[in-house]
Amino acid sequence: MSILIKNASFVLTEGKTILKCQDVYVEDDRITEIGKNLKQDAEFLVDGKNKLVMSGLVNSHTHVAMSLFRGLADDLAVMEWLKNHIWPTEQKLRAEEVYKGAILGCLEMIKSGTTCFGDMYLFGGAVAKAVKDIGMRALVSSVVIDTLPEVAGLGLVQKTLEEVKRLKCDRVYSWLGPHSVYSCSKETLQKIKEMSRLEKIRSNIHLSESLSEIEEIKTKYGKTPVKLLEEYEFLDSSVTANHCVHLTEDDIRVLKKYDVKVVHCPVSNMKLASGISPVPNLLNEEICVALGTDGAASNNCLDMLQEMKFAALLHKVSNLNPTILPAETVLNLATINGAKALGLENEIGSIETGKKADIIILNLKKPHLRPILSDHSIVSHLVYSATGNDVETVIVDGKMIMENRKLLTVDEEEIMEKAQKSAEDLQNRSKPL
Repeated sequence: MSILIKNASFVLTEGKTILKCQDVYVEDDRITEIGKNLKQDAEFLVDGKNKLVMSGLVNSHTHVAMSLFRGLADDLAVMEWLKNHIWPTEQKLRAEEVYKGAILGCLEMIKSGTTCFGDMYLFGGAVAKAVKDIGMRALVSSVVIDTLPEVAGLGLVQKTLEEVKRLKCDRVYSWLGPHSVYSCSKETLQKIKEMSRLEKIRSNIHLSESLSEIEEIKTKYGKTPVKLLEEYEFLDSSVTANHCVHLTEDDIRVLKKYDVKVVHCPVSNMKLASGISPVPNLLNEEICVALGTDGAASNNCLDMLQEMKFAALLHKVSNLNPTILPAETVLNLATINGAKALGLENEIGSIETGKKADIIILNLKKPHLRPILSDHSIVSHLVYSATGNDVETVIVDGKMIMENRKLLTVDEEEIMEKAQKSAEDLQNRSKPL
């Protein structure tokens, strides 16, 4: 497939590099040329007037099938929410329900500009199939929780790896997903690390998310979760740590030492009152920080444009400093840093010739996106003013999957209807939430 985007008002190639009145040419799965007045013939011609062309957003941490749980068990402390409501209900889940929840979440992300995400959940093969069917890019993992062997046992990880391989889809990748240090034993974590090295794939883990987690680990082991993972020899550059809310200075030193990537989930952390990750300190130490929504049960949406705004504002007000986390920095968290957190920075995360054509196009002809007075206005508008509804066109792997806000790969109404039915069935089989 070939796509030519003509006369784009703005092309955002990196966080601070903006090209005006440019064309972008896509051939097969790659961006092959960026410039003025390109003459190539193309199967798809897109008018870029009053449009912004940029890299697709990367949601570096989510549980996409938890879209089925949206609005359930709200307004609770994290451990009560997780152990008394979420985990018991998840044990009732079936693979076909995870598929329906996952494709609903994928639909939501596409319509708000996310083209790639990192996932940790049950029935990873079902999530992978949803990603393939709708046309997105993702890393998928089957979560490992020692106390839930039937649905989240270590033995199910290999099954997911095999299911992903059988899909034969180069947009779907495997990684490993031990839930946390409080839900996985030393032996489990070391087996996962061994598997990571053998398969040459990344791992992601919830880390230092809540004060109750910190207290539990300190009581049992006399150290922080970060230091415990260091003792287990789990940490290295292939690890992505989700949340990292409660970190000591020594924890930050350890994360930097091992080049661990961190995913900040501000909305989930605020909603569950988990706390505020020290993102400015992490960035000052040149630790890669990406952005994620977490699942729809704790967010309650998967809109990365909204997540960017919350990230910027949270750190400004908590530090009483309006200069902290400027718009350009936050945009990088949602694009190139997200790509780094997933190990895909050489393929996605910015508009560059030779990279994968994962592109979104936003309509700038909106009252809340005017006036545009400078290059800075564009990035500022993206972080502080734009919404998912401004995303008009989505291209993944060189294929047009949304045009004029209409999905070209799936039936949106059917997805929503089936997800509704699955959520109702699940609720009927589970204890009241």
